[in-house]
Amino acid sequence: MGCATFRFYGELTDFLSDATAARSVAFDDRPSVKDRIEACGVPHTEVDLIVVDGLPVDFSYRVKDGDRIGVYPVFRSLDTGSSLRPDPPIGRFVVDVNLGKLAKYLRLVGFDAVSDSALDDSDLADIAVDEDRILLTKDRNLLKRRIVVHGYLVRAVLPDDQLIEVVRRFGLAESLRPFARCMECNGEIVPVAKSDVDHLLQPLTRRHFEHFRRCRRCARIYWRGSHVAHLDSLVAKVRSKT
Repeated sequence: MGCATFRFYGELTDFLSDATAARSVAFDDRPSVKDRIEACGVPHTEVDLIVVDGLPVDFSYRVKDGDRIGVYPVFRSLDTGSSLRPDPPIGRFVVDVNLGKLAKYLRLVGFDAVSDSALDDSDLADIAVDEDRILLTKDRNLLKRRIVVHGYLVRAVLPDDQLIEVVRRFGLAESLRPFARCMECNGEIVPVAKSDVDHLLQPLTRRHFEHFRRCRRCARIYWRGSHVAHLDSLVAKVRSKT
């Protein structure tokens, strides 16, 4: 039987069962530090740096009796030289079905966000790995799956705030491309001549609008109708807060 002291920093305390950031953890044999961190409730995808007695270690480190272990979250503006995982893909996500509106909003601002109600937890984890995507969810157990490399537990409740949170967390403010993807299917949206879609338009739309875009995947047609004011407002809100 051994015992080590773990101290969790910053937002990692969100995952703990109480407000105590430091805790003694008993163990048999010599478990990996990843297993002990997740046993405390913190998914490995939320951890960016692990320090044992002043030295950085990776997830495979075997905990020994008397270790003093510091566990740190992702630093927004500090390069820690962490080797726990490669850099995350930029703007490529797979989104749990319980964050369906967030997936649409990510597409709205130009990011590649896969989401499908038919996908179960295993599917989501596989897609995250096979397609090199960041897994977004509210299920911490999903993020504890060993194969998941990049993932994030979304804290906010409202979709607007969730979008701001994700853009801020992954430093994507400079990568926004509003109205570049289809909100429904995630396909790319490109300009299309009115003459090419004229036969598909309702009479009032044909009369009042001249500029159109079409999804390359599902062929959905977009134009700047009355709903665009709300979407423009959302994009402006994201830019002002990230």
